[in-house]
Amino acid sequence: MFSRVYSGGLLGVDAYRIEVEVDCSSGIGQIQLVGLPDTSIKESQERVRAAIKACAFLVPPGKKWVVNLAPAYTRKEGPAYDLPIAIGVLASTELIPTTHLGSYWLIGELSLDGSIRPVSGVLPIALAAKEHGALGIIVPEENAEEAALVEGLTVYPVSHLQQVCTIMRAPSRAAKVDTRPRDNFRQRQGSNNTPDFRDVRGQVNAKRALQIAAAGHHNVLMVGPPGAGKSMLAQRLPSIMPPLSFEEALELTKLYSVAGLLKSKTSMVLDRPFRAPHHSASAVGLVGGGSVPKPGEISLSHKGILFLDELTEFPRAHLETLRQPLETASVTISRVSQTLTYPANFLLVGACNPCPCGYRNDPLKYCSCSPGQADRYWSRLSGPLLDRIDLQIEVARLKENELAQAFGSETSEMMRLRVERAVRKQRQRSGGNDSFVFNGHLSQREIAKHCQIDEKSRSMLAKAITHLGLSARAYDRVLRIARTIADLDDHTKIQPEDIAEAIRYRTLSRAS
Repeated sequence: MFSRVYSGGLLGVDAYRIEVEVDCSSGIGQIQLVGLPDTSIKESQERVRAAIKACAFLVPPGKKWVVNLAPAYTRKEGPAYDLPIAIGVLASTELIPTTHLGSYWLIGELSLDGSIRPVSGVLPIALAAKEHGALGIIVPEENAEEAALVEGLTVYPVSHLQQVCTIMRAPSRAAKVDTRPRDNFRQRQGSNNTPDFRDVRGQVNAKRALQIAAAGHHNVLMVGPPGAGKSMLAQRLPSIMPPLSFEEALELTKLYSVAGLLKSKTSMVLDRPFRAPHHSASAVGLVGGGSVPKPGEISLSHKGILFLDELTEFPRAHLETLRQPLETASVTISRVSQTLTYPANFLLVGACNPCPCGYRNDPLKYCSCSPGQADRYWSRLSGPLLDRIDLQIEVARLKENELAQAFGSETSEMMRLRVERAVRKQRQRSGGNDSFVFNGHLSQREIAKHCQIDEKSRSMLAKAITHLGLSARAYDRVLRIARTIADLDDHTKIQPEDIAEAIRYRTLSRAS
């Protein structure tokens, strides 16, 4: 007898439908798998056989099953197909009814005793199931809350193969998960105890620059001696960024589900990610890929912050891989068998010392580096990469009176309110929709429309181009920064003082 069961496979952060076709015929009790399965799927025949035996099913002797995972031209990976293969085998042997097989998708890894283990990538598969018109999806209990984020799709949590057989007999009487993900989304946000900017003494200019970065999604580079507070400032940047919308959170959750990084007790990414890889991270760790392609740090920073501390300690080749994602907000990984694209719309925050010893031009400590050492130190940051960093600021050593003063009076909450007001202005200019473009990513046409300046500002900018040697890209970035400054200061049009402040963030000398 022939049976067909539906499941889902992953292609990047999206999923596609897989048809698990099972044909039962006379043979010697073998389960043969075809359709480009990997090693873990080929091993599933032993898990399926043991799980069916644990459920006390009396499989007729002298049978052979051919299992085809269609479409056959895509490679299938992982143990998530154990459950649909087992149900297909049982249905083809007429041990369970086939009436409801076409209405539900199944996913899960089987243990030898018939219990069902959780798998990665359930959310994108659940979204694909809804798009293909499935009535519901059967998932491991640990993945049920994740699958329930898809509105309008019935989710059946299961912990044992026997439960799935029961659902196939009478789906209407089976236990389901309540799918109302939007109801308590806002209530669950903001519980990650992000450090507050109030803890940072002094550094007024750096705080201002980070506020501009958060409001307009501008990349930042902080340069200063050891202990000046660069890492401390970066760690507090998430506290002033606007909260995620439900759609953004769903997109992030799908990405983290594919990467297998969802926490066990929560099904949704509620806050903007803050990723801080060590400078010894590999290129694959940063960009993504591998023998089984997975998202890298730049994709895991999507909609959030990628903090590269000790930026100049990263290999230059690794840093150069950031150039394309900074422009396109995505990263493409090409392999012989497939090409995958992961989202990478992140805010880059870099921090480094001014020289190898860290004390170049420091008023209190002597710098022991020669000019050649300083040049080699900075040579890891190419001109094209620096050109893509909007805000280049100096974080100076705190003075004695700043160290002795009390904590700052300006809290992250106060700064975040100003940032949100600036973001609302950007949203209104884009027509009020949620898919607006931050000032830091305005196109040429949008710059011409929203970043108009008067003659005084134009003259000031022309002098800056001549004296600082700004590129065409840097010219556009100055206008984008000025637009964000104007939004923060509640200016309808860009003022000359907005241009002047924006230029100041492009005057950092690498060797100074």
